[in-house]
Amino acid sequence: MTDQAALLNQLRIERDAPASAPRANRTKFVFVAVAALGIAVAGALGVRFAGEPAEQLQSGVAVAAESAPPASPAVAVAPVASVLDASGYVVARRQATVSAKITGKVVAVLIEEGQRVEAGDVIARLDDANARAQVAQAAAQVGQQRANLAAAGVAYENAGPMFERNRAQFAAAFVSAQAFDDAKASYDAARANLDVATRALGVAEASLTVAQRNLDDTVVRAPFGGIVTVKAAQEGEMVSPVSAGGGFTRTGIGTIVDMDSLEVEVDVSENFISRVETEQPVVITLNAYPDRRMPGRVVAIIPTADRAKATVKVRVGFEERDLGVLPEMAPASPS
Repeated sequence: MTDQAALLNQLRIERDAPASAPRANRTKFVFVAVAALGIAVAGALGVRFAGEPAEQLQSGVAVAAESAPPASPAVAVAPVASVLDASGYVVARRQATVSAKITGKVVAVLIEEGQRVEAGDVIARLDDANARAQVAQAAAQVGQQRANLAAAGVAYENAGPMFERNRAQFAAAFVSAQAFDDAKASYDAARANLDVATRALGVAEASLTVAQRNLDDTVVRAPFGGIVTVKAAQEGEMVSPVSAGGGFTRTGIGTIVDMDSLEVEVDVSENFISRVETEQPVVITLNAYPDRRMPGRVVAIIPTADRAKATVKVRVGFEERDLGVLPEMAPASPS
């Protein structure tokens, strides 16, 4: 009996002493969790404060770099990327909506969107039937005036010797004063007719030049090299350098953009414009390519402010040409 009681005592579970140990462990676990949470919150606040300038601007250009403020031993603060962030858009300093110099009907458009053209390339042709007829008419007038000039020259050459002979005879009293005056009048008239014919030929030649220019203007050429971004006219439409025809007349053939002239126009607050200088290096990032850091430089500070926005416009140029940068792209938050 004694052996059985001893065995039962060995199998008894002590409930008070073991319960205290898990409670202690649980307290320790809670303490560790709270401490870890505190560290996580401190780290999150540090990143947030360092990133506030980039979070406040959805697009912009980072102008000049500065070092980060000294970090606190308890909270690590990320380095500040720039002394100034500004937003804007990519623009082309050299672009043109090309139009014909005269009013006419389009017979051929030789461009498409995305096509590369060089200076002097033909991009469109207008109906030149009337212009060619005017050139032919002006050329005929030039021929007629040249014939008139030749006749006036012959008359002047013949009037000269006759006048000299009559003058000699009048001096010797062989002819009357009336005959001498008639000879002098004929000579003066021949000389005047020669001058008139010479001037008339000049006018006819100028008219031929104008007609030839009008014929040349039926061929529309690219003013500079670039990329066609807009094709505005089609065959059969009327085009004119001025708006006419009740809205049925086009004012342009297409738009050409010189991609080598791309730059960024940003609006800088008046309060921070003192931080910007000409030729100052900048870093540009775009929404389309947020991972690219494109080097740039301040080209110019426009010497006027926008009263409504209290900003000053600044032109920022790219240091290197990037084929992926297109007009009207928006810069992304600065890196």
